[in-house]
Amino acid sequence: MAGTTVTPTRMMLKQLKGRLKTARRGHKLMKDKRDELMRQFMDIVRLNKQLRERVEQGLTEAFAALQVASAIMSPEMLEQALLYPRQSVELDMEFKNIMSVNVPQYSFHTRNNDPSEIYPYGFAQTSGELDDALERMATVFEDMLRLAQVEKTMQLLAEEIEKTRRRVNALEYVMIPNYQDTIKYITMKLDENERSNITRLMKIKDMMIAENLEEKHKKEAFWYKKSLSIKWMYFMLKLFFKFTSRYISYLLLF
Repeated sequence: MAGTTVTPTRMMLKQLKGRLKTARRGHKLMKDKRDELMRQFMDIVRLNKQLRERVEQGLTEAFAALQVASAIMSPEMLEQALLYPRQSVELDMEFKNIMSVNVPQYSFHTRNNDPSEIYPYGFAQTSGELDDALERMATVFEDMLRLAQVEKTMQLLAEEIEKTRRRVNALEYVMIPNYQDTIKYITMKLDENERSNITRLMKIKDMMIAENLEEKHKKEAFWYKKSLSIKWMYFMLKLFFKFTSRYISYLLLF
């Protein structure tokens, strides 16, 4: 028992009751946090499913158009057309706090907003399918970035949910039961000590009463003997004076 390692005093009992109250409050807060994290996680899972479907569909269409362009154009022409991109993309990352979890927020912006900048080639020697492939890739890029953000958020939330679940279990199945057992142990020890003290006080009281009675009996016996001796002396003196007076009276007659 965990309680056998502590000193069973009232001060320790008060401290443990305070710790138990704090542990129960922390357990409730942790459970609420876990439930809210689970709700946020499920919302993000549904969003992740939608984004993944859109990204997979967009990539499939872009790859199909690129396959057609590869069939129409020679590999050298295709490589030369895509060798020097005209558009540049800058990625920014910020953090958002979700239930004490810092999750990334991605955003991007291009060097300019001209839609034609996504085509790094002239249109004379390239096919329209290559244009379709690049256009679809540009369209799906934002969803891909959002999907990466959502999946990273899911990973961080899943880790935090696992940590919170372990803390909740530790409080519910280890710390709180240990505190309860220790409080029960200390309470039993204090009650036992109190009963022992009461028994000891009753024995001391009985001993004191017995001593007082014995002393009282001794005093009564002493005074009883003394009164008997005084009565005896009084009787003897009375008898002495009686015989003495008779003897004197007898002498006076003669």
